[in-house]
Amino acid sequence: MAKNATPAPDKKDEPQAGMMPLFYKKPTPLDAKIHEKLALKKNFGLSFTKGVNAVPVNLIEMPQVCHFYPIAFSPDGSGTPVAIMGLRDNENLFLNAKGEWEADTYIPAYIRRYPFIFSEMPGNDQLSLCIDMDSSVTEENGEQKFFEDGKPTALANNALEFCKSYHAAAKHTIEFGKALADSGILVQRQAEIAVGPSKKINFSGFRIVDEAKLADLDDKTFLEWRKKGWLPFIYAHLFSGAQWQRLTKLLNERMENN
Repeated sequence: MAKNATPAPDKKDEPQAGMMPLFYKKPTPLDAKIHEKLALKKNFGLSFTKGVNAVPVNLIEMPQVCHFYPIAFSPDGSGTPVAIMGLRDNENLFLNAKGEWEADTYIPAYIRRYPFIFSEMPGNDQLSLCIDMDSSVTEENGEQKFFEDGKPTALANNALEFCKSYHAAAKHTIEFGKALADSGILVQRQAEIAVGPSKKINFSGFRIVDEAKLADLDDKTFLEWRKKGWLPFIYAHLFSGAQWQRLTKLLNERMENN
């Protein structure tokens, strides 16, 4: 399934040879002839997020994300905003042993999009809807088919629309993150987390907006960002700092129960 679209300026979230986006193992374009019997497994769950402690977030969801997760920025030149979901390597504190997400907690769109993703088709500007061909999420002759009588089902069409929206939001996010990174207001930070009565762990490798540098931002840049509508998202990031305490609480609870 494909749609005409202008390719994103940054292809890192699209399948490329030797380089897969987070979670994806074998993204394959959906084809009505090849995949006429293929279906999505019912309730395949969120266990695929178990070993991940951060996921990318899009600009438009940051006001929701900030109520549940700390928002940080990647240390590279792209300044990608991410939701921090764990304080130790390979651990998602929002997923329990049953594969259930923390109750009443927003789930980032990057996770909800899986196992679908767009892929740029070689030689043109077309984006194709792909499914991650993994036995944990797809099956033959299941109830939730992608095609019926050679036409996309409601499931496939809904996935296409979701990926369209995600792709558009991701393009705006790329521009936002790079602008913040280029401006110099992102600074490296290290969080020292108290675990139990006497132990501490260090969490590093992320950047945040330095409030002093933001206040000293030149008027031209500040007014440009205001015109683009970016300021509320910067403040959402700053407000999200309160969620480090929630992560600490979740980690201590997990350690007590293990």
